[in-house]
Parts: sequence; structure tokens; C-alpha cells
Amino acid sequence: MSTLRLRADLRWWPAGALAGAALAVGVAAWLLNWHLGADSAVYRAGALTMLKGEPLYIREHLTTLPSWVRLPFTYPPAAALLFSPLVLVPPGLVWGVIGALSVLGLAAVVKVSLRSVNRSVGWPAVAGLTVAAFALEPVWKTVFLGQINLILMALVMLDVLVLSARGSRWGGVLVGVAAAVKLTPLIFIAHFVFTGRWKDGLRALGTFALLQALMFAVMPADVVRYWTEAASDAERIGATHWIFNQSLNGMLGRATEVAPWGMPVALAIGALLAVPAVFLVVRYHRRGEALAAVLVTAFTALLVSPVSWTHHWVWTVPLVVLLLAKRRYWLAAGVVAPLAGCLIMLVPNGGTTEFGWGPVEIVLGNAYVLVTAVALVVLAARELRRPSN
Repeated sequence: MSTLRLRADLRWWPAGALAGAALAVGVAAWLLNWHLGADSAVYRAGALTMLKGEPLYIREHLTTLPSWVRLPFTYPPAAALLFSPLVLVPPGLVWGVIGALSVLGLAAVVKVSLRSVNRSVGWPAVAGLTVAAFALEPVWKTVFLGQINLILMALVMLDVLVLSARGSRWGGVLVGVAAAVKLTPLIFIAHFVFTGRWKDGLRALGTFALLQALMFAVMPADVVRYWTEAASDAERIGATHWIFNQSLNGMLGRATEVAPWGMPVALAIGALLAVPAVFLVVRYHRRGEALAAVLVTAFTALLVSPVSWTHHWVWTVPLVVLLLAKRRYWLAAGVVAPLAGCLIMLVPNGGTTEFGWGPVEIVLGNAYVLVTAVALVVLAARELRRPSN
């Protein structure tokens, strides 16, 4: 028994080594006073602001931010509570801690993805794919910025593909926690419902609501201000027409020069695309293709969210894993090549540049959105021709 336990423990060493390497880089950055991880600095500042009793959602920059960061706190109030452990970490080291946790999250995503399609997967494959994933722009940019996307993706996948799949009484809780940090994971409550796991959906919603209620008791003014003002102010996050906002709203903003009717049209298109998305989720789940169902939900969320920066598209990692497992090598290469080549970063952008794009720039500059939307429709059409089980 002890030998088996030792072997089980040793299987985790590659992930631990990768996380340790990320933390070591973070320590070096801290000691050398490198200015890395602007977003991780915002996380810590938000938690510190909450603990000091200062308002979170102000037009000015938070007083708790380091001098080299000038970004607003755009996350739900409960995120400040969940980020509070970061206050114990020295400001310059927060990036390293988030980076180490992100590497662990990435390894967990790769592991869960592989296990969902192949039960006999070893850690060498997990470690190799985890390292290789850093070639993708969403992954390295997430780590560079100190973003939390990889960690949230890991929480969602562990919940939907592990806890919920096993019938755990904790199913749905991690989705609720993830949604309390960023609202986009709320779409997985609908995923639970459409895949017949309404109890998990209720737990996710209950966890999310409980955290909001807790924050209302702690800082009611900020909670009210977030839900009545900040949550609906997409421009507070940044210029939504910028090329790096790869959502339907971003694409319509570029096409209409941010006309006020752009977002309603984007929402209408999103509602139309939700029909094939739900159809695919239900069919894939019934056929036992749980990972494919999760990916449809995740990419639909990226389309319909008002803002989906390119570093939010870390869901391309489990997509590539799925394609490789299915031996769809050319499709996997088609996903990897533009992301590894940072193709979207080569398109002219910034200021009002996007408003003057020609046909080629329009296609390349909206590639994430266009490819995903077309893929949803094509996959649904193909599924319609396939007999249901």
C-alpha cells in the first residue's frame, strides 16, 4: 500500500517542478524589481482596498496600487474577498505566486482533458503538453500579465468533468467560486441544467449568491455600485473595439465604430448562436463526449461576453488536447499555428486604426470570433445529420 501511495505522490512531481520553476522566476523578478503582472497587482490591491474599507469601484485608480500600475478593479466584489490571501504576499512576489498557481492549473486542465478521452495517460504526456501550451499566445500572455484565467479554467473543468461527473455533493461549488471572480463562468450553470445536473447548477448558483450576500454584509455600498453601474460598464475595462477583444461585441464595435446599437446586435447574434450551442452540448453530453460539451459552452461564453480579451481564450488548450487525442492533427495544427505565431498581434491596431481596416484585416482581426461562430454552426449542421442515440 505504501509503495502505491509513493508512486501516486511521485506522479505529481512534474507539475510541482513546473510550478516551482514559475515561482523561482517570480522570486527573481521580485528581487530584481521587474514590473511584471499588472493584473495580479490589481488583484492584491483590490483585496487590500477592501480590508482598508476604501471603495473599490471608483473612477480614479485605487490608492493601494503600486505606482507603475494604473488599472481599475473590474471584478465582482466577492473577488476582493477571494483575493485577500494575496495581501500576505509581498507586492513584487504576487506575480510569481499567481504564475505558479497558473502552471498547476494548466497541468490540471491538461490532465483532466486527457483523462476525459483516454484513461491511461501518464504524467510525461501531461508535463510535455503543459510546457508546449506556453507557445500559445493566450497562455503566455495570461502568465505574463499575472491573470487568473488558467486557474479559473481549472476550477471549472475540475468541477464539471470530475466532481459533478462523479456525483459529488460538492459539484457546482467550484463553478460558483469561479463566477464570483469573473462572471463568465456563470454560463456553466446553464451547462449543468442542459446536461441534466440541475442540483449542481443550484449549488453553483447558491455558492455565487452566498458570496455576493457575504460581501453585501461587509461592503454594501460597493456591492450596489458594482451591480448597478460597474458590471454594465464594459468600457471601464478598456476600449472594447480594440482588436484584442475577441468577442461578438468587440467585432461589432470595430465594424460600427462603437455605435450604441452594436452591443444589442451582438447580443442578438449571441442568442442565435446559443441555439446550435445548446444542441451540441446536449448531444455531446449524451454521447459521453463530456469534454467536447464543456468546450462548446466555454467558447460560446467567449463569444457572447461583452469583453473577451485574447488571453481569455486559454480554452484553446483543452481544445488542442481533444483534437490531438482524436488524431485530428491537421485541425490541431490549424488552431496552434495562428496562436503560436501571434498572428492577431500582427494586424494593425490601436486608437481608431481598427475602424479603417480593409477586407483582409477585418477577417484576420476578427479571426477568433469568426472561426468559432462558423464552427458552432458547421458542427451543429453535421450533428443534425447524425442519428441521435
